[in-house]
Amino acid sequence: MDIHWAALGGVVGASLGITLLTVVLFSLGVAAQPRGDGAGHGGERSRGANRTATVAAALCFGACLAVAVYGLTLIISG
Repeated sequence: MDIHWAALGGVVGASLGITLLTVVLFSLGVAAQPRGDGAGHGGERSRGANRTATVAAALCFGACLAVAVYGLTLIISG
């Protein structure tokens, strides 16, 4: 049996990179969600800032969902 080490290293690198990206996106979504709900520290927050934080959180969670669904399609179809 012969192992193609360069291909194995590429798979490990890509997996680690996507995992870190997903964790960072999810963390940003969790951090932005309370700010969008108006539960932050400041009392004089505008509606625009709250809406922007809510949209940012939704985009982060949507990107995490897209990565998970893509990974599942690779597993199921392969």
